[in-house]
Amino acid sequence: MIQIIEVGPRDGLQNEKKCLSPEDRAAFIQRLVDSGIRTVEAVSFVNSKVVPQMALAEEVLAQVPHRSQVEYAGLVLSRSGAERALRCNVDVVHVAMATSDTFNRKNVRRSVQRSVEEIQQIITDVRSAGLPVVVCLGTAFGCPFEGDIALDHVLGIAEQFLEAGCTGITLADTVGVANPAQVADYVRSFFERFGSRTSLGLHFHNTRGLGIANVYAGYLAGVERFDTSIGGLGGCPFAPKAVGNVCTEDVVHMFQEMGLDIAIDLERLIATSNWIEGVLGHELDGKVMKAGPVYHGDRRHQCERHGTNSDV
Repeated sequence: MIQIIEVGPRDGLQNEKKCLSPEDRAAFIQRLVDSGIRTVEAVSFVNSKVVPQMALAEEVLAQVPHRSQVEYAGLVLSRSGAERALRCNVDVVHVAMATSDTFNRKNVRRSVQRSVEEIQQIITDVRSAGLPVVVCLGTAFGCPFEGDIALDHVLGIAEQFLEAGCTGITLADTVGVANPAQVADYVRSFFERFGSRTSLGLHFHNTRGLGIANVYAGYLAGVERFDTSIGGLGGCPFAPKAVGNVCTEDVVHMFQEMGLDIAIDLERLIATSNWIEGVLGHELDGKVMKAGPVYHGDRRHQCERHGTNSDV
């Protein structure tokens, strides 16, 4: 089944000028869960002096609704962040790094090789604690400083993490340079190398308007897990001109229009987009929140997918 990973409370809010209180962030997550979202990247365990929008992660997690079948993920960039995450009530640990040396040094002040070594230790620590860990490989489709990143380089890093025991890999288009043909090629290459049962996710930014097209290309190639952000919130503080993530309600609307069974309440998602837009005080990029969903009874078309995974 399609799995939507809602990253608005983390990747979305971290790029906002306004810092929300733990209470507002927990209320935001509550609304997302009420809409049917089952996995939320809720917080980031990073230095609050560097990313003040993500301060007080522990307080946010203490206030979110804990329900069966709802998972809360915490993002970490270092071993100290992982230690904080393991002391909290998180269900999944997300770890991120860039595959570009230049970008990684700007983001976390480490070379790619040093990040790989530290993340291998993080994977061991998290798996020993009995939790799943998903590694997100940023700039996988291209870097604003180095240009194209060799696919063999990206897959080589993924292989080291899979061998270390991580439970999933996410390929991230950090600055929105990917195109659908490239996405299909990368997904095919990933599954050819690691097998179709290896958990692969995709994370797209909509910098040049291709975010949802890239989601569709990834789905056709066999991917079932996608990071999305409500209202199109997001971006990266360290990536020039990296506008928001692909929009949650736009992606949900697309899949539902294709006849896929996604148990998410689109009307509630739209209401949540309007709510967080009001809280933040500026217009969001989502399209369905403005135009509304299409209603046409039984005219929806079932999509035939030609991928490596089983059909939804």
